[in-house]
Amino acid sequence: MLFFLVSACGASTKQNTPAPQNTISTIEGPEWVKTLVATYEQAPVGNPPRSIWQYTYKGQTVYYFPPQCCDQFSMLYDANMGVICAPDGGLTGKGDGKCPDFLQERKDEKLIWKDARKH
Repeated sequence: MLFFLVSACGASTKQNTPAPQNTISTIEGPEWVKTLVATYEQAPVGNPPRSIWQYTYKGQTVYYFPPQCCDQFSMLYDANMGVICAPDGGLTGKGDGKCPDFLQERKDEKLIWKDARKH
């Protein structure tokens, strides 16, 4: 069973990007992302709803998991589920300090999944 905590505060994803109408089988990304989506879809709807974003950062495809709640870190993973950093969130809103340029340097934004269920 795959389990990990992913959340934070202060994420600055572009809100005008439409949510994809994906089923788990049509989500683009590694298998671990699909497995995590299946786990999220079995849990109660978050507030705000969970989402997963794909970017290019420092020449690699990365997966950004925005904040789920106050004063918690967001998480940034590489394609192999390796943790890169917490770009934002936490008590200061500036993440863990390991990738302070992510929010400015990320490219090729793509919303790959957003929980479309209603509260």
